[in-house]
Amino acid sequence: MNDKEKKIGMQMNMYMGITLSICLSLVGNLTSGHFTPIGFLISAVVSSVISLIIGSIIPIGKVSEAPCEKCGLKRGSLGARCLSSLISDCIYTPIITLAMVFLASKMAARMGGTLPFLPAFIKSLIISMIVGFVLVFIFTPFYLRIVMKANGVEGPPAGSGRKDD
Repeated sequence: MNDKEKKIGMQMNMYMGITLSICLSLVGNLTSGHFTPIGFLISAVVSSVISLIIGSIIPIGKVSEAPCEKCGLKRGSLGARCLSSLISDCIYTPIITLAMVFLASKMAARMGGTLPFLPAFIKSLIISMIVGFVLVFIFTPFYLRIVMKANGVEGPPAGSGRKDD
């Protein structure tokens, strides 16, 4: 992987990680029935840090390429985007959801309450997987075009299915 690809990957990690973290924190706090601005901010910051760490360790673009190729999916096709979104969602979302539910249970305990961990985790994971998939599917091509243009790479990503490929 050359320096430009690494730079694009890190920028994508930053954009996608922060977008996912803010949106999933908002959804998680709203569906918990106990939304507080402080709770939202804490979960958004913690999940952003987790997302950035995951993205710096795992090159999501490279990880999702191989399964798409094995399935014979053309880069940028609807099927490849769906599979790539699912792979990314399966890597990020369970880890972030686990951390957020753990944080929520600790905060509840500090306030004298309890949060049944497993039911809360399962409910949050189901909701977060759906929301995460949709977010990754929608925002990845959008951010990729921005990042590629900012790094002097012309046109849409190769094989994106657009006429000007």
